[in-house]
Amino acid sequence: MISSPVPSRHPRWLYIPVRVLLVTFLLTLLSFALSLMLGILGTIVAAWLHGVRPNMTNAYRQVAAPVAAAIGAVVLISMAVLEVRRYRRDKALTAIERFS
Repeated sequence: MISSPVPSRHPRWLYIPVRVLLVTFLLTLLSFALSLMLGILGTIVAAWLHGVRPNMTNAYRQVAAPVAAAIGAVVLISMAVLEVRRYRRDKALTAIERFS
């Protein structure tokens, strides 16, 4: 039985910003949660060592927010580069497949 070739999907540039923003949001949210947890633990340990009450706002302001912002910027740039590369590769492969 001869199978007919499966038509390939053409890459769409419209999906690039959607994927970039979605992955950036999710990884920034994850990094914020992890850095907040580590900031809270660090604040508790530092307060315990100094014998004072822990100030939890420092964990948010000085640890979690800056770390999440930095990681979010890195993820945004790297995902944009990766998605553009993927789009260009898929576009080239589609053209090769069409001509062969």
